Amino acid sequence: MLNVLDNYSIPEGYYDEVISELNEDGSYYSSILNTLKKLTLREYKALNEYAKLSFLNQGVTYALYNKEESVEQVFPFDLIPRIIKPDEWQIIETGVIQRNIALNKFIHDIYNDGKIIKDKVIPERLIKSSKHYCSMMEGFTPPKETYCHISGTDLIRHSDGKFYVLEDNLRSPSGVSYVLTNRIAMTRVLPDIFNQRHIEPVGDYTDQLLKAMWSVSNRELGDIFCVLLTPGSYNSAYFEHTYLAQKMGIELVEGTDLFVEDDQVYLKTIGAKIRVDVIYRRIDDDFLDPEVFNPDSMLGVAGLMRSYLKGNVTIINAPGTGISDDKAVCSYVPDMIRYYLGEEPIINNVPTYICERPDDLKYVMENISSLVVKPVDMSGGYGVEICDQLSEKELEDLKIKVKQNPRNYIAQPKMYLSTHTTYIEDSEKFEPRHIDLRTFTIMGADEPFVLPGGLTRTALVRGSLIVNSSQGGGSKDTWIIK
Repeated sequence: MLNVLDNYSIPEGYYDEVISELNEDGSYYSSILNTLKKLTLREYKALNEYAKLSFLNQGVTYALYNKEESVEQVFPFDLIPRIIKPDEWQIIETGVIQRNIALNKFIHDIYNDGKIIKDKVIPERLIKSSKHYCSMMEGFTPPKETYCHISGTDLIRHSDGKFYVLEDNLRSPSGVSYVLTNRIAMTRVLPDIFNQRHIEPVGDYTDQLLKAMWSVSNRELGDIFCVLLTPGSYNSAYFEHTYLAQKMGIELVEGTDLFVEDDQVYLKTIGAKIRVDVIYRRIDDDFLDPEVFNPDSMLGVAGLMRSYLKGNVTIINAPGTGISDDKAVCSYVPDMIRYYLGEEPIINNVPTYICERPDDLKYVMENISSLVVKPVDMSGGYGVEICDQLSEKELEDLKIKVKQNPRNYIAQPKMYLSTHTTYIEDSEKFEPRHIDLRTFTIMGADEPFVLPGGLTRTALVRGSLIVNSSQGGGSKDTWIIK
């Protein structure tokens, strides 16, 4: 008999989502654990291998980078789902919608009237000094004033049991394909557990995304032609690009498949050229158009920005949305919500110290050993320094680096990400591991859509707070109980 919680030890001061929920009346986890008790460890390990096979058959892989090379791997998946209760999900859903509405208004404002700068809510220098600020977008408004059509908002649950926003991902957030394939694997491997509850489905995400793409085209529905622009098969998220394009029934293209003629974008074909209306781009601004960004780019389309700024094609997400991915700018989102919406934030940010501010820099220098220091413009967990894990020399080196370029860094208190029961293959035991949650919001259609549950990412190394797949993390199926 498999008793998942035998010898299950939670580090002091951490919030374990399974144990905390089991202590409540009408626990959702109790039925799952009771079902697992019917299995032996050997049977569970067989199911775990079956899940891997399911992912292998679906082609669900990602690139894990190290100093020498990138290695393609099957995405690690844990069979014990993460459950978010309906009242908790209601707060998350309304909170990320509120956040995305404010962010779209902010991006429109800074590229047009700049009221939030004139009213001294956000310093102009912070905006204009961001590497993601795109001056070409000044004075331009995309269809429906929607700049960020797809966003990934990263949430963590702290030791106080509350959710906090860690950061926003507005350029080209990845990971949604894992949400969809996790659910497929779960229904195949453990149908008895899955069928015990009424769980919000996730399968209509691609339909919602396609509707949003249609809604920002300037042609009638029957004429709209959409494509997904990928950097190619060597990109770490290439599986996701192919998966989404296939599910939406749109063309997966590389830059060499498109060309611009008379300020219109076309798809190359053996026969007649096909006019392109909407491009879901999965490449960064710098590589979009060699005529105006990086002239050495082999990934983009020459003349694309000219066509875009004339309103002949829609790019999602819009160029320049990366300004909100800047972690220093992200710290101002609660102020944006108050400024544009006249509301208090439903979900608070993780407290953030902007090192460019003299007072903040002084505090960081004096308290660096208890903080987490992050570059403002990197993703995937790269460059993050958890300072209580550094030696004295490493701390002094970090101080020098931050003081030399304070604009490039923010610092945050060490947040104790909640833990969740996770099967660890090496030890053949169930142990607590830190998790976060990436939610996916679609804007542009009639109503904002938040994918129920999103992607729960799991740090598979004991004690690690870095959950990103690029750093070796895995994931769980996330259930929103109806």
